Amino acid sequence: MNTPRPLTAAVSLVLTIALSCAANEEKKSVAETSGGGEVTFHKKPKPLPKDAVTEDWPRFLGSSHNAVSRETRLLKDFPAKGPSLVWEMKTGEGYATPSILGNRLVFFHRVGDEDRIDCLDARNGRRFWTFSYPCRYRDRYGFSGGPRSSPVLDENRVFVHSVEGKLHCLDLQSGNVVWKRDTSSEYKVPQDYFGVVSSPLVEGDLLIVNIGAPGGPCVVAYDKRTGKVVWQTGDQWGPSCASPVPAMVNGKRRVFVFAGGDSRPPTGGLLNIDPAHGKIEYRVPFRSKTYESVNASCPVIVDDRVFLSSSYNTGGLLLDAKTGKDVWCTRDFGAHFMTPIHKDGYLYGIDGSGGNNAALTCIDLRTGKAQWRTQPNFEENVVIQGEQRNVTYGIGIGSLLHVDGRFLCLSEYGHLLWLDLSPSGSRQLARTWLFSANQTWGLPVLSRGLLYINQNTKDTLNQTAPRLLCYDLRAEN
Repeated sequence: MNTPRPLTAAVSLVLTIALSCAANEEKKSVAETSGGGEVTFHKKPKPLPKDAVTEDWPRFLGSSHNAVSRETRLLKDFPAKGPSLVWEMKTGEGYATPSILGNRLVFFHRVGDEDRIDCLDARNGRRFWTFSYPCRYRDRYGFSGGPRSSPVLDENRVFVHSVEGKLHCLDLQSGNVVWKRDTSSEYKVPQDYFGVVSSPLVEGDLLIVNIGAPGGPCVVAYDKRTGKVVWQTGDQWGPSCASPVPAMVNGKRRVFVFAGGDSRPPTGGLLNIDPAHGKIEYRVPFRSKTYESVNASCPVIVDDRVFLSSSYNTGGLLLDAKTGKDVWCTRDFGAHFMTPIHKDGYLYGIDGSGGNNAALTCIDLRTGKAQWRTQPNFEENVVIQGEQRNVTYGIGIGSLLHVDGRFLCLSEYGHLLWLDLSPSGSRQLARTWLFSANQTWGLPVLSRGLLYINQNTKDTLNQTAPRLLCYDLRAEN
């Protein structure tokens, strides 16, 4: 095994959001599909502490849309071998993270030439149903050909948008199709850099999707129950990798869409949309001038401010959420595809596009000035071709989840860390190594004290295939 090499900017971006799908025939079955889907149960988790606060994780970035979890009473110190593995499932291709509602977990991946949606018992991995359909997507840059967009769970429905633009609404209990659309075909949307990446948003009775059709519409709202188009809006910007985010602004409900992907010249920016009828309240151009780039980090709404961030020599922009006017602009913080997290007047996230150009950073929300930047490194003793060696790792293009008074960090190479982040600096509280596999880009998913992590590539040390892993992160009673 070679020491992991820093990703180049172009390679890093591509990896960030890659996968695909397409089809004519569809099928639902409980049988296993060759190459993925095998579930292994390892160990029953500890009982939940009686006073623990728990919640569902029904969509990308969690129930709060901002990678902040309300869960409490979690394991703060990792055992020598890491947290207990409850169950695992061999997976196919893709970067989509699972979503959880009650005891049902829905995972979207590609197995062979099919897109596959598995509905499992979140507690033990027992399969409830499987739905699949053909997929022919091939990534432009040779990366994974599976889904990037995470499932959205609402009431008794599952919404999935494939890398090829196949939009399905399934019944959560049975896996039966309620309705479906082919957005790429209907709106003649050419394949973007990484296919369809943005996850849909359920807003009231609507399912809002960043379509990015040439000449419009940029955003389409469907009736979530029937799949009929309710409104469509925008005619300038293509699809991005960022997901729509809802917020209350000046007492009114609004949806923020950070658009912009494959276009010449490169264009994109923020749309503030009234979800009642699709009216665009304002638009703010903001996008890297690099052609092969996209807007991938979701907008962060804090009170009456909106923060945007984009990598590749772009930086960050804070706007007045009511008017769209600039508050400040900085080159000190350009998140690649991680959505920054707000805490007590400061933003925390990973600046840069990968490798040596990625640093854990703290930004003062009032001024836009960087409080600090750091690139944590740690050594691991590994066996390479029968010889013990020390290998230095960093966080790379990792992700952060704010929960239980701390930050849980998942590194690009499979390390899990508890961090204490404040305006005065970063302090490592605990660390464990779950697996030796790169492209670990998916945000960890937390529900009822159980942590779900995607191992997106083969473990180079233990040779384990890509897996969805469920760990026990519950504290002792």
